[in-house]
This record gives sequence, structure tokens and C-alpha cells, in this order.
Amino acid sequence: MKKFLLAVLLISCALSAQATETSNSLAPILAGKQRSIEHKNRDAYRHPQQTLDFFDVKDDMTVVEVWPGEGWYTEILAPYLKDKGKLTTAHFSADAKVLRQQKSLQAFITKLHAQPKIYGNVELTVLQPPEAVKIAPDGSADRVLTFRNIHNWMKTDQAATVFEAMFRALKPGGILGVVEHRNSVLKPQDVHAESGYVTEDYVIALARNAGFEFLAKSEINANSKDTKDYPDGVWTLPPTLRLKDKDRKKYLAIGESDRMTLKFIKP
Repeated sequence: MKKFLLAVLLISCALSAQATETSNSLAPILAGKQRSIEHKNRDAYRHPQQTLDFFDVKDDMTVVEVWPGEGWYTEILAPYLKDKGKLTTAHFSADAKVLRQQKSLQAFITKLHAQPKIYGNVELTVLQPPEAVKIAPDGSADRVLTFRNIHNWMKTDQAATVFEAMFRALKPGGILGVVEHRNSVLKPQDVHAESGYVTEDYVIALARNAGFEFLAKSEINANSKDTKDYPDGVWTLPPTLRLKDKDRKKYLAIGESDRMTLKFIKP
């Protein structure tokens, strides 16, 4: 255990020293034309530069982005990694039973094909638990990142399965970075996360059960205005605004959800 703690300390010191370099190289990508104005406006809530710095993502790494959705983070990671690193995106299956997931995958593929200079090197794999969970070759990734997805896996009782898949994909010493809607510690955790919110303790337990060691947390993506008690859960808030015009100004004033930002290491 002492050797492990010493190794973690040395890794943390070395990676912290490189954070400024990462920030500088990400700046032109964050301002790039591959990102829409709408996506750039969400930086105020998602803090991509600080988040990727916290996850210690370097441009020569092999990174797996799990369930990238429409590719908000892919727009940043793909150009950042394309010259010296590698980006794998583990998306839905083309045979997904949920039509929304099929449409999401097709929109993502269209996005990749539309700008081959940016996305031509992106590798696409499938995560459709429990059937398809090979997101990357075992022990191949330096980083596995997932943004606001854990509640979806909990809804279908597949969270433990996905955490195990992410663990297998990482190299020893590799880091799992997690951003998720954060539930109040005063509320019991619904095992299916119907509200979209998950407690930090629940996520940490999922990671530890899969074999990870907890490294650190950050308040980069915190939002103290989020009361987490809305009629349609987290989707009441922007960007979804599921209630449409009802109390729209109120929810816009709150902003996007309060989010945990956690990192774990594969021993």
C-alpha cells in the first residue's frame, strides 16, 4: 500500500507540472471553427479546459470517450489527439433496440464523416451493455472519460458492467475521469437514478467494486444554485428544458446541473 501511495503521489506531482502545457495547447481548439457557438456557450457550465486538465489528458495519449452522444467533447478531444495520440469513441450499437440511440449514433457518424481532417483518425467502437462491452483492447487506454452517463447505465442495471469494461480497457496506472449530475447526500439514492442525479458515494462505490482506486475530486463543475428537486428531474434544467416555457426564466437562471468531477486510477 505504501508503494502504491508513493506512486500515486509521484504521478500527481508530475501531471500537475504539465497542466499549464495542456491548457495552452487546448486554447486554440476550444476556440476552433469545428465547435458551434452554441457549444462554446456551454463552456461556462462544462469547463472543458479545466476538466481535461484535472483528468491529466495529454495530446500523445490513447483516450476512450464513452457514450459521446452528439460529440460535444469529441469536438475537443479529436483535434487535440489527432497528431500524436488516439481517440476511441464507444457509442451505441447500430442495432440498438432504442430508436433514439440508433439516431444518435447515425448523427455522430455523419458528424465524423463531414470533417475528415478533424475526425478521420477517430476510432468507433460499441458499448451496448450487456451484449457489447468491448470499448477498447484490454489494457490499451491511458484515459477513459465519461460525461453524464452513469445515470443511464443505472436505469438499465448496467452500471457495474460498464465500470468493469472501463477498468479492463485501461492500462495499469491509467485514469478514469467521470463527470455526473450530483445528487444531494441528504437524499437516498434511487438505484435506477430516475431523476438523473447520482450521489458521489454511489459512483465511488461502483468504481471501487470494479477495481479502481479513488484519486481525487474537483468542484470545477459544481453549481450551488441547483436544488435537485424538479418536476422532470435534471432534464428540467438547461440544456433540455423539458418543461419548455413553464418557469423557463427560473431554470435558465439556475443553469446546468451541479456536477461531480471525479478521477480514479487502475492500480
